[in-house]
Amino acid sequence: MKRERKLIARNRRAFHEYEILDRFEAGIELTGTEVRSLRENNCQLTDCFALIRKGEVWLNNVHIPPYKNGNLANPDPDRRRKLLLHRNEIRMLEQKISEKGLALVPTQMYFKENSLVKVELALARGKKLYDKRKSMAERDTKREIDRALKERSR
Repeated sequence: MKRERKLIARNRRAFHEYEILDRFEAGIELTGTEVRSLRENNCQLTDCFALIRKGEVWLNNVHIPPYKNGNLANPDPDRRRKLLLHRNEIRMLEQKISEKGLALVPTQMYFKENSLVKVELALARGKKLYDKRKSMAERDTKREIDRALKERSR
């Protein structure tokens, strides 16, 4: 019996601010009370980003609130967390980021089938203001078309 992946948090702002080019799945180094807090769907990915330092990928500005039933040893909710990727993936990401001015942005955090916490990283390029307006206009027209089709089928 396979369990489906359970979504913990999604970074909706990333899809508005960035053009997503490629996606990667990474593990994340957490403590026990952080995992328990995530099981209660407590996580905030809005202003977070990933950096590559000395061959390691670090996730910054992720807020995982302390576990309610935890003790005094609860870690800092806004600490940097290490992401787990293969060495070849890290090298490739480092090359792409340095060449083209791209950024690593986490798009979602979820539990995989085997109860491991995973982070989906996106290789992204920042959108300009006119790109944001264009995507909003496309979304609005699609919504209007769907609404008209729904009314027509009634």
